[in-house]
Amino acid sequence: MPLLVIYCRIYLEVYVGKLLMIQEADERRIESLKRRLGIVSKVDVLRAGIDLLEREAGRRERIRRWKCAAALVAPTSRAVNAEFQAHSRLKKI
Repeated sequence: MPLLVIYCRIYLEVYVGKLLMIQEADERRIESLKRRLGIVSKVDVLRAGIDLLEREAGRRERIRRWKCAAALVAPTSRAVNAEFQAHSRLKKI
């Protein structure tokens, strides 16, 4: 491999970062979002999107954990609620 090719590959990877192949339609969407949101660069648009996706993934994970926790305590909760209903003063009226 010629020395120039090796240099270019190392330079691009170290100083420019990884290259990302983007379809034309996606390029238009990114440019549109860039203008609408007043963001300076395309990479900042992508970072904002990734941040939103990470938050959504975290939210879904929390909901999944809450559902598991609720399913674990549901039988005990039902039993306690049933006992309180049996002694309810409203039923005696």
